[in-house]
Amino acid sequence: MTGFPFSTRFRVRYSEIDGQKIVFNSRYLEYADVAITEFWRWADLSEIGPDWLDAEFNVVRSTIEYKKPLRLDDMIEAFVRIDRVGTSSMTHRIHLCHADTGELHASVEIVSVHVDLAARKSVPIPASVKARLEALGG
Repeated sequence: MTGFPFSTRFRVRYSEIDGQKIVFNSRYLEYADVAITEFWRWADLSEIGPDWLDAEFNVVRSTIEYKKPLRLDDMIEAFVRIDRVGTSSMTHRIHLCHADTGELHASVEIVSVHVDLAARKSVPIPASVKARLEALGG
């Protein structure tokens, strides 16, 4: 998908569907989380050092726009990009598409804030991390 530097694939499992035999709504956030985890593996920012390795981000907002339900055994291709990097936050965009048809089934936006865990407050993203995050944008 144009504008997304990364994608990963996985299949809908039986435990993820509801009584209507479609993917239960909360599972779309789980799918987004799986996709973001794989995105970070792919991005491999470890060479930044402690600025990245010690960074902590907390989700402050998630928005899902459902387009079409996913069903048992559908192969999903999740596309991931960073839409925005602010002073202390970043916004991920995840498109959950049917891997065979390419159809968009859901669009997920997740906003995360860089936090100081001890102080329990947001803090600016270090410049070295911010530059790399901006480079990962679609």
